[in-house]
Amino acid sequence: MDLVPRKSLADRDSWLVPYREVLGRRDLYFGELLHQMEGSGGLLGSISLGHKVFGLNRGERDGVPGFWFREWAPAAKSLNLIGDFNDWDREAHPATCDTFGIWSLFLSDVEVAGKLIHESRYKIHVKSAAGELDRIPAYARRVLQEFDRSFVARHWMPKVGHTFQNPRPTIPRHQGLRIYEAHIGMAQEDWKVGSFDEFRTQVLPRIASLGYNGLQLMGIQEHPYYASFGYHVSSFFAPSSRFGTPDQLRALIDAAHGLSMVVLLDLVHSHAVKNTAEGLNLLDGTQHQYFHDGLKGQHPAWDSMLFDYSKFEVRRFLLSNIRYWLEEFQFDGFRFDGVTSMLYNDHGLGAEFSNLDAYFGANVDDEALTYLKLANALAKEVYPSSISVAEDVSGMPGIALPIEEGGIGFDYRLNMGVPDYWIKLVKERRDEDWSLGDIYHVMLNRRRDEKHIGYAESHDQALVGDKTLAFWLMDAEMYESMANDRQSLVIDRGISLLKIIRTLTFSLAGEGYLNFMGNEFGHPEWIDFPRPGNNDSYQYARRQWSLVDNGYLRYSKLNSFDRALQTLDQVFGLLTDPLIEQLALHEDSRQMVYRRGPLVFVVNLHPTESFPDLRIPVPEPQDYHLVLTSDDVRYAGFGRVNEQEPMVWQDVPMYGCAQSIQSYLPNRTVMVYAPNRLSNEVRAYRTTISSRNTQDLPPADVCQSGN
Repeated sequence: MDLVPRKSLADRDSWLVPYREVLGRRDLYFGELLHQMEGSGGLLGSISLGHKVFGLNRGERDGVPGFWFREWAPAAKSLNLIGDFNDWDREAHPATCDTFGIWSLFLSDVEVAGKLIHESRYKIHVKSAAGELDRIPAYARRVLQEFDRSFVARHWMPKVGHTFQNPRPTIPRHQGLRIYEAHIGMAQEDWKVGSFDEFRTQVLPRIASLGYNGLQLMGIQEHPYYASFGYHVSSFFAPSSRFGTPDQLRALIDAAHGLSMVVLLDLVHSHAVKNTAEGLNLLDGTQHQYFHDGLKGQHPAWDSMLFDYSKFEVRRFLLSNIRYWLEEFQFDGFRFDGVTSMLYNDHGLGAEFSNLDAYFGANVDDEALTYLKLANALAKEVYPSSISVAEDVSGMPGIALPIEEGGIGFDYRLNMGVPDYWIKLVKERRDEDWSLGDIYHVMLNRRRDEKHIGYAESHDQALVGDKTLAFWLMDAEMYESMANDRQSLVIDRGISLLKIIRTLTFSLAGEGYLNFMGNEFGHPEWIDFPRPGNNDSYQYARRQWSLVDNGYLRYSKLNSFDRALQTLDQVFGLLTDPLIEQLALHEDSRQMVYRRGPLVFVVNLHPTESFPDLRIPVPEPQDYHLVLTSDDVRYAGFGRVNEQEPMVWQDVPMYGCAQSIQSYLPNRTVMVYAPNRLSNEVRAYRTTISSRNTQDLPPADVCQSGN
């Protein structure tokens, strides 16, 4: 794999020519780091094998088998390994330190026979300028919370571990990446923390039935505070024990692969928890071991610690973490959290990024930017089909371009402006006042040579203090009027607009799509984890699947509509088609017509007026079939359109198209048409939708891997 950029971003974008020198300097620094690694095996050498060296690992010394323990703590005065195996004697097993600040200790099998066993507890006792403290090793692979709420490392060495049964799937070339974002703990309806096994058997079938091909798991890396959503990580190599064991996580990923879903880890390398009892902070007695010293090492908004990416051992720690999750758990890639915070010295707080200077000035953290390039390059070296998604609100040019083309190497960037726009719109303006031109512009406001993940809302838009789109649109009326036989203008309006919002986002906002669990069926209310402020309640830290399973409520019909959207991409390759063209837009009558690939989308946002025999411009001289209408009774519509009758094309020019069709367009609906040349695909789409709607969930034994 050629990792050295062959050309500059300035060669493909004339607007970036004034920044050629900055781009060249970045590429040169990246190349220098790669060159430095050549003598130790390159990216697949020691720089990404820290987990094979540090922590507890099997090995031998002078032919004697046993365990090596190593920890990087350059400023520590002494370091001892303690645990159940030596009755927590803080002087019994001292480690020795080399010139690089790496402490090491060998334990022979004879010495620890019957003592250092599977799930036995251990820590390190560190004497430093910060005092004498028992700490959790940085590379610990399993960490459990004790009854007193403190955390301790556990030695994970099962006699028989999980053996993967299913090969890693790949996304079909004609389909986009359709991500189902999920949190294991809040995925159950019961007022509790859900488990890996429960998610595998109860939630995975739901995701598969909807047609998603990607699963993004949140909160996997161990974190002491559940209400942090998993973003204040303490142990980077340990799957969160509150959800189950490492092998139960492996079984979940294996089962998802068996359902043809790639699995992405929501990876937190942008910051770390400030806690000293559980995390990395002051591990060797200094703040500047893993992090920047002083205020530069503390995030002003997140109350967390910031990595110093210029240090070799920090890069080794984080790069090894990437390799560990890809190889040991067979994750298929990552959604990198907090990329904007990493890229800029001011963390992008309050920044508008209104001109290109913002991406190439002194505010950019070149060390962090280079680390991200190394991380993406390593992921492709370890697993060439791996996928990486950047959570970046700034729109840094080249972030989702290959490294060899001068980019940072992500496969996708989250189109974060879209959900913020929708929330602002539904909160502040009546839909009668929405500008169709503005909506169309926002959906397409992205760098067109880079791939983006579009989404109407994620977990961010539903956290306590805010609401989901469904709840903003319908609010308390959802408690009383979601029954199929209950009449409510508020519910009718809310459901209609929600379907239009999701269709516009799905079809226009990216080359991939993301949905947070529950939003597909309009889950009401907000997300709030148990905390003192809510009396440690789990009321809002769960998903009420009974709402969608209850056939008497309209949630199930919203669920079916989401399935219909996913199937549009499965059958027609909608998200990978680069052709997007506006065909008509009328602010006065609230109509918008556009194409994505071969499909024509017709939107009527008028609150009351329907249009019989509306003339619609179409790009091809073909009859057109109605593929999807949000007015379908299966999707909580009113069934005002004949879905089977084709629209006959007419030799009547309209708005630049040489032909047009006529159709009935009900108020507050969206219609999707396909040309007659795709009649086979239309039949396949209808068949798929019909079969999925009659049998929502696949057989339970599909997801039983690992039992």
